[in-house]
Amino acid sequence: MTATGEDHVTARGGPWWWARRRSAVLDVSLAVVSALECALEGIPFAGDAGVPVAVGVVFGLLAGSVLLVRRRWPIAVVLVSIAITPAEMGFLMGVVGLYTLAAAELPRRIIGSLAGMSLVGTLIVTFVKTQQDMSRGDLEIGDWFVPFAAITMSLGFTAPPVLMGLYVGARRRLMESLRERADSLERELQLLAERAEERAEWARNEERTRIAREMHDVVAHRVSLMVVHAAALQAVARKDPEKAVRNAALVGDMGRQALTELREMLGVLRSGGDGLREPAASTPTPAVVPLAAVGVAAAAAASRVADDEGPCLAEIEELVGQSAAAGMVVALSVEGDVRSYAPLVEQTAYRVVQEALTNVHKHAAGAKTYVRLAHRASEIAMQVENEPAEEAASSAGLPSGGNGLVGMRERVSALGGVFVSGPTDAGGFRVSAVIPAS
Repeated sequence: MTATGEDHVTARGGPWWWARRRSAVLDVSLAVVSALECALEGIPFAGDAGVPVAVGVVFGLLAGSVLLVRRRWPIAVVLVSIAITPAEMGFLMGVVGLYTLAAAELPRRIIGSLAGMSLVGTLIVTFVKTQQDMSRGDLEIGDWFVPFAAITMSLGFTAPPVLMGLYVGARRRLMESLRERADSLERELQLLAERAEERAEWARNEERTRIAREMHDVVAHRVSLMVVHAAALQAVARKDPEKAVRNAALVGDMGRQALTELREMLGVLRSGGDGLREPAASTPTPAVVPLAAVGVAAAAAASRVADDEGPCLAEIEELVGQSAAAGMVVALSVEGDVRSYAPLVEQTAYRVVQEALTNVHKHAAGAKTYVRLAHRASEIAMQVENEPAEEAASSAGLPSGGNGLVGMRERVSALGGVFVSGPTDAGGFRVSAVIPAS
């Protein structure tokens, strides 16, 4: 892992314009060496210029110390080195200044112009100095040596530092771009991890909602009928023993059916986690289960509950008969050609009718109810409407969680259908739903 940009900023602790302390120490050392060099070279320069030696030394010290600002003003350092080239001073400052100039983020035309000026200045000074030495007899070589020495010296003092600076600058910029790219990738990976966590949490919440809806649909209707039958059993236990026996048998059947459906659902949920079986005792248990695996397992379990174990449209007649046996006056009408649909469509249609009948038992006991089922070309429509409940109608006092209509709307909307519910003009209540056939 790479450090972020903020880490790079906080790592800087150099004074003034230096990024690091070691950079400041290096520049100060180079400036001291350059100042001493120029001071020593100022002694012969003072003799040639006819000025006091002290003046030449001080001039050399001042000129050589300019190297201290090479990182801040590299152009100024190179210009000073070019200016003192005729005095045969500042060779170290010229080499280091050209290197710093080439490594800096400056336009290539500026680097080329200053490097060319330094090359020409060194060429002229070397040519003149070599010519003077040969004329005094210090060098006894052919005339070809003068241009050769001038060209060699000028190229030797100019080309290597410039090429090295260009290489170091390009490498530095490449490393910075790679570091920025690595930081960007790290941030993207962190963002993706956070989004994956959010998606997994959303998937868990969705599956919890779906499972809770299934449990509500399975339990609420059966238990509501059981409560209604129990109330009727209590009312007729002494007056009509035979009817009380029938009601008791119905209560038992309802309880067994509810337990069977719950057992099937829980069995599917348990089998949906086979992919995450517990390891053997000798196998080390992983510290963390991947969130994606949890979401996949939950989705698979809920899908199997919905697709494989759910009721179908053929059972609606039995569902209506159960409500009729509980004392509800209910009529079922079917329109269109009866055909089969996708399991999820049939289950949703069944659950809508089931929950609507459960609401009638809860809120309008004794009211006449109409169940209509229409098979159309590309959709299936269902409607459960009850008349106003009579004031004398007994109520079993069934509790309501307020989740029935919400669950029906969620089921229908998930399949791209339309769900409408509300009171009728006559004072009753109507639940309507239309679900696409495919």
